[in-house]
Amino acid sequence: MTFMSGMDWTALITLGVLALGFATAWMVGRARVKYGIKAPATTGHEMFERAYRVQMNTLENTVIFLPALWLSAHYIGTVATTVLGGVWLAGRIWYAIAYMANPKKRGAGFTLAYIAWSLMMLGAAWGVLNNLAGK
Repeated sequence: MTFMSGMDWTALITLGVLALGFATAWMVGRARVKYGIKAPATTGHEMFERAYRVQMNTLENTVIFLPALWLSAHYIGTVATTVLGGVWLAGRIWYAIAYMANPKKRGAGFTLAYIAWSLMMLGAAWGVLNNLAGK
């Protein structure tokens, strides 16, 4: 057995994000059956619509998060990136739970995830620009 390298921690966060995506897809499928929403419909019962919005918003955010995660790991390091990635993941889970309970209470989880993503983007941008300026 070998010790985890820094990139293994980044990969672990990536697996967590994939698990979150799977969980939100499962929530939508379960809500589709429970509330009798036949595909391809995306409306029909408020609880189904909440699950669907959680899934779609999570997908939308994942698309911009994963490149930021890996760029951040490369340019600012895996320790800070793992922490920020874990914060993003916790924020997205908080968002999903809050949205399902009461959509008006989703803001705190969204904000937490957004701050973590922003810090990764700023760090990655700093790293890229710093490297370009040094060449």
